[in-house]
Amino acid sequence: MSPRGWAVLTLVVLGLTVVLAALVLIPWQRPPAPRADQLAALRDLPTEQVERAREFRAALRPGGWAALGIGLLVALALGLTPLGSRLVELAGRPFGGHWTAQAILGGLAVVLVADLLTLPFAAWRHSVLTRYGLATNGWGGWAVDLLKSYAVSAVIGAVALLGFYTVIRLAPRWWWAFGAAGAATLVVLLSFVLPVLVEPVFNRISPMEPGPLRTELMELADRDGVPVRDVLVADASRRTNAVNAYVSGIGPTRRVVVYDTLLREATPAEVKAVVAHELGHARDRDVPIFTLTGALGAAAAVVALYLIGSWPPLLRMAGVDSVAQPRAFPLLLALVTVAGLVFTPMQALMSRRLEARADAHALALTGDPAAFEAMQRRISSVNLGDPDPPRWEYLYSATHPSTVERIAAARAYTREAGR
Repeated sequence: MSPRGWAVLTLVVLGLTVVLAALVLIPWQRPPAPRADQLAALRDLPTEQVERAREFRAALRPGGWAALGIGLLVALALGLTPLGSRLVELAGRPFGGHWTAQAILGGLAVVLVADLLTLPFAAWRHSVLTRYGLATNGWGGWAVDLLKSYAVSAVIGAVALLGFYTVIRLAPRWWWAFGAAGAATLVVLLSFVLPVLVEPVFNRISPMEPGPLRTELMELADRDGVPVRDVLVADASRRTNAVNAYVSGIGPTRRVVVYDTLLREATPAEVKAVVAHELGHARDRDVPIFTLTGALGAAAAVVALYLIGSWPPLLRMAGVDSVAQPRAFPLLLALVTVAGLVFTPMQALMSRRLEARADAHALALTGDPAAFEAMQRRISSVNLGDPDPPRWEYLYSATHPSTVERIAAARAYTREAGR
C-alpha cells in the first residue's frame, strides 16, 4: 500500500477512535434542565442585572464576530493565494532562504500578520471591559499581557514548526505519520507543562493562606478522594474584577486555582461550591479526557492536512509545489482555521456536558444547592454573563451551561433530595 493509502486508513482509524472516545467518555445522557425551569430561574433574577449583562454582551458581540471573520479572511487570503508563500520567502531571505528560517521565521510572520490585523478588535474588547468595570489593568497592563502572550506563543510555535519541518525532511514520504505522533505528544506534554511554566507568566500564583477556608477546602478534596497538590490563589484582580476558578494539570501537576476576586466577592460556602465543581473535573478526569481527545484530534488533523493539502488545485492557488514545503505553511494554517470554525460547536457541546457533570458533582459533594445557586447568581452578576444567551450563540460557542440551566439544575437537585 502507498503512503497515501496508509494515510487514508490511518485517518479513518483515528476518526473512529475520536468518535468512540467521545461516545464513551462524554456524559451525553445528562440532558439540560427543562426549559420551563430555566425560564422560571430567569424570572427570579433581578431585571436590571439581566439587562446590564445583555447590554454588555451586545457591546462585545460585534467586535468578537468581526475578529473571527477577519481572522478567517486573512487566513484564506494568505493560504489560498501566493501572498502567504511570498511572505515566508521574504522572512527567510536574510538567512539565504534556508529551510529552517522559512519554517520558523516565515511561520511566525504569517501568524503575526493575522494577529496584528485582528489587534484592533482585541483593543476594542478591552475598552468595553474597561467601560463596564471588568478590566482593571489599564492599557499598559493590557499591552504587557499581550506581549507576554505573543512571546509564549512564539516559543511554542517555533518549537512546533522546527520539529514539524525537521520530520518532513527526515521522512519525506512518511512525515504525516511521525507528524501525527508528534502532534499528539505535544498536546499531552502541554497539559503537563502549561500549568507549571506558563500560568505564572500571567498571574502570581501562591498557596491559599492557612485558615478555616483552606482547611475546609482540603478536607473537601480529601473526602472526595481527589489527590490535589494544593489550592492556589491567582492575583487576577490586577487585571479583572471577574470571578473564576479552574483545575489544570494532570497527575503531579494537578492544582485547583481560585481567583483572589472570588475570595473577595463570595461567601465561604459559595467558594466551596466552586471548588467542589473543580474537584468534579479532577475526579472524573476531565482534563485527561480533553487531553486525549485533543491529542487524537491533533493527530487526525496532521493526516488530514497531508491528504487535503496535497490536492493540486489547492497547491496551485497557494503558489507552492508541495504541502511539505515551509512556503506552504500559510495553506496549512488556512485549512486549520476553517476546521477550527467547523468543529467549534462540537467542542463546545462536549465541554458543556463535562461542565454539567461537574455541577452535579458539586451539588452531591457539598449537599448545599442554595450555596450553588447563590454562586451562579454571583458569577453572572459580577462577570456580566448573559444568564440566558441567544440560542444560536449558545449552540455555537458556549463552553458552559447557561446560568439559568445551572440554577434550574440546583433546584431540581433540591426537589429530588426532598429538601
